[in-house]
Amino acid sequence: MKSKIILATLLLLCMISCTTSRTVISDTANLGEYKYASLTNVMGYTGSASLMDIEVQIYDAIDGTRLEMIGDRRIEELSSDQKAQLLLVRFSATQNDEESIISVNFVDYMTGKPVASCRGAWGLGWDRNGDMKGAINRVKKQIQNLF
Repeated sequence: MKSKIILATLLLLCMISCTTSRTVISDTANLGEYKYASLTNVMGYTGSASLMDIEVQIYDAIDGTRLEMIGDRRIEELSSDQKAQLLLVRFSATQNDEESIISVNFVDYMTGKPVASCRGAWGLGWDRNGDMKGAINRVKKQIQNLF
């Protein structure tokens, strides 16, 4: 009887913790034509100071793909053809007692058109650090699958 209660409780917790993580790709985007990425407005991040390490983890996740990371101050050194293959990367992070959410958007440099978005969410509500770690792991996996 006791094991059934524990199993039911764990099942309920799993159902409650199922927050939505997803990747969205524009219908008209050809992600294969992009070779470069740059985190934008990095110095202007105004989110929580406790979430600043997310920037490093997002950079590392993108750097682990086929995309070459370019510092935003070096974009002007790229040729026109290279700029046409550049994605600007923006991110946001939110956290509350129930869940942590990280969203990473990829925008075509030449047109300003958003071409893809990855959203990682996780929430058991027990520990904010654990929830954030789960959200960043989910968004990292989506970025790596995308590129």
